[in-house]
Amino acid sequence: MMKLKQILASVLCVVVLGGCAALERTEPVRTPQTIITQHVTVEQVKDAIINAGQGRDWIMSVAGPGVINATQNIRKHSVTVRINYSERNYSINYVSSVNLLASDGEIHRSYNHWVNNLDKDIQKRLAITAAAPK
Repeated sequence: MMKLKQILASVLCVVVLGGCAALERTEPVRTPQTIITQHVTVEQVKDAIINAGQGRDWIMSVAGPGVINATQNIRKHSVTVRINYSERNYSINYVSSVNLLASDGEIHRSYNHWVNNLDKDIQKRLAITAAAPK
């Protein structure tokens, strides 16, 4: 009987530790909201977003004025975001995902890396656009 209790306790510990490891892979969903300080047009912002996304292998599609949908497919993982933009700011908003452990405002930490990289690339392209001779 004592041996059975020890085995059950060991199995329980393994299950709990395995669950903790899965939780460490998730973080709160990041929603970058960036203010544009450069003097650029809304068309230049749109081009910067599309070019930055394509440079990181996002599939970019214009969904209407001031809105771009973007999808990233990596191995068995997929995420779709909606980017709302104007000449003054833009935001990258989570829409949906596959195989990224999304639940209760949490998502696999890779999502946040992908979105952070996209945000930084958009900022770089806007800076280059603003610095270009007119």
